[in-house]
Amino acid sequence: MDPHDSTAKTGPSRRELLALAAGAAAGATVAAPATATAAAGAGRDGHPAGRWVGTWAAVPTTVPPTQVTTVADQTVRHVVHTSIGGEALRVRLTNEFGTLPLVVGEVRVARRAGTGASTDTRPGSDRPVTFGGRSAATVPVGAPLVSDPVDLRVPAGEELVISVYLPERTPVTTLAAFSYQENVVAAGNVTAARTVTPTATVTQDWFLSGVSVLTRARDAAAIVTLGDSITNGANTEANANHRWPDLLARRLRAAPGLADRGVVNLGVSGNRLLHDPNPPAGSDAEAYAAYFGHSALRRFDRDVLAQPGARHLVVLLGVNDLGHPGTTAPASEVVTAEEIIAGHRQLIARAHQAGLRVHGATILPFKGDTLGFYTPENERKRATVNRWIRTGGEYDGVVDFDAAVRDPADPQRLLARYDSGDHLHPNDAGMAAMADAVPLRLFRD
Repeated sequence: MDPHDSTAKTGPSRRELLALAAGAAAGATVAAPATATAAAGAGRDGHPAGRWVGTWAAVPTTVPPTQVTTVADQTVRHVVHTSIGGEALRVRLTNEFGTLPLVVGEVRVARRAGTGASTDTRPGSDRPVTFGGRSAATVPVGAPLVSDPVDLRVPAGEELVISVYLPERTPVTTLAAFSYQENVVAAGNVTAARTVTPTATVTQDWFLSGVSVLTRARDAAAIVTLGDSITNGANTEANANHRWPDLLARRLRAAPGLADRGVVNLGVSGNRLLHDPNPPAGSDAEAYAAYFGHSALRRFDRDVLAQPGARHLVVLLGVNDLGHPGTTAPASEVVTAEEIIAGHRQLIARAHQAGLRVHGATILPFKGDTLGFYTPENERKRATVNRWIRTGGEYDGVVDFDAAVRDPADPQRLLARYDSGDHLHPNDAGMAAMADAVPLRLFRD
């Protein structure tokens, strides 16, 4: 007997959860035992027995027009690394930067076979993904599209393979530009194939921005990590899931009482808190800005508040606000420490308004960086912001990444064994040190 299909009256069975979820997705009224209906619906405490929680995410961005790839009659196969597990899943597609409707011929999902760069699927795990009961879908310009529930049990920490078939000529205008996972493109509709023959390998996520799972854990919730390239995973080993949010999710799975916490990564390389990035001379300012992500203040509602089951937010932002202006930025974008602090206060206010607990992370040291971010003045600003994060009492909790990775002999620098080589981004060992520095008690509420 499958214990997940038990009819014990401790809560809804897996089959009942799926029926209720499917009915909710379709806007229908679903007949179910009274006990199951009460348990699967949101109770007064906001913690239903069956609820949707984000397990993986990627931030939608775009690319400058000269860098747009166009595909037709091709399948893009993604590998995504989950955090929390569940009884079923939903996929979120996105056309949020598209200028034309996105025509999707078919989407399928399976558990992955193999490790590393493998995109093979596990026998017996392949499932169709439908949208309003149909295998094909058209995603409107500027919009996301959430799938129907998919009856596939997802173990925590599992890799999923999500294959999207694009039958028509399609410019890839909405994507996550830096996935640090090798995904593949293949000819034709091979969404159901166990193994595909790639025509290209891309380290991007095309038209895919989220996966959520249906869990029976009454206290299940998602932790959202909002940040820049350091959160995104820059300079970590590809196909290894060594980003600090991945390693935090691993810690949570092993911690008593915290295995029901999902972690979704909303890091974007180049991202700033206050301003969109500065475009090079002669480039399309809006497209370039979106390539590196709209400012955190601009994208907060779309990216953070859209995450299913979000309860906690960890914010690591500010280094690009200090370093990106360089010598070509307008004077209005050369920011003060007080302006960065004001931006953090806005995130706190908006997170609290949405019922989230929000935790501030200190800015990492970057003396000697190869990008030219460091100046004595920027170091003074960093110190001021970090002192406010630590002692201001405005964040619900503090994550002291600075203390975890700095060189005790020169606290303005990354410790050599944590340095990826550019003196700005941590390496894999540095990412592990960051994950270990997160106080797990922050997420027990």
